[in-house]
Amino acid sequence: MKLIPKPVFRKAMVAVYDDLSAAARTVSNIIANHIFPCTLEFMDQPTLQVVEDFAKIGLPIHAKAMLAIEQDGNVEDVERDLKKLEEICMASGAVQLTVAETPEEGAKVMEARRSALAALSRLRPTTILEDATVPRSKIADMVQEVQRIAQKFDVQICTFGHAGDGNLHPTALTDARNSEEIHRVEQAFAEIFEVAIEMGGTITGEHGVGIVKAPYLEWKVGEAGIRMMKSIKDAIDPHQIMNPGKLFAETRKRMIYQRTPSPEQDQQIQTP
Repeated sequence: MKLIPKPVFRKAMVAVYDDLSAAARTVSNIIANHIFPCTLEFMDQPTLQVVEDFAKIGLPIHAKAMLAIEQDGNVEDVERDLKKLEEICMASGAVQLTVAETPEEGAKVMEARRSALAALSRLRPTTILEDATVPRSKIADMVQEVQRIAQKFDVQICTFGHAGDGNLHPTALTDARNSEEIHRVEQAFAEIFEVAIEMGGTITGEHGVGIVKAPYLEWKVGEAGIRMMKSIKDAIDPHQIMNPGKLFAETRKRMIYQRTPSPEQDQQIQTP
């Protein structure tokens, strides 16, 4: 491990869009110009509304999308990058651009993104956050698909995430005590994962595959991939004593049934 010095300077900006495709195009154009911000975050309109209601920091609640961008380094490099970022954002379709003039203003911008989950979790008893990830060029398509899927299953899903690597966080606001609603949320996420894979993405960008996502792993890696992973697990752990019953064999199959039961079945499932 190699530690690097703490950056001596950082500066933030916000780009506002009335078109999801323009926001996604901005992300692609930033990377294409070999500029790599230390922060490049995306928030959709429902998330902007919820965070503004929570934090009262003047977010553009009627915008279709917002990018929160921050760069760090020495003063000259940061100022040069910010000037180029402004040009890219406007050329890509931003309708409003605000550059933080002070560190305090910059911290306020970044706090908007960091407040997203806390703000969303205040609205309903249960918050389910996932991390379907797609190529940067597919961000707008994916966000639109999430919105379509949310309407299809009549559930509330807000989307924010790390635009720089296409890592989105579709977040469902629901109530685990309502088995019928949870069933619809499960169906929605299953379709979200399926769409992400179809777009060349994956079911997880940073959270990893655990007991919850196990049923969907085969969708991404296929039967052959599962067999290979299982053979490695069997070679290392022939007696299945390490973290047993999580991913493979009958446990994995049973998890699919448990994750998306019908409302009637839900009443019959006993939690161990």
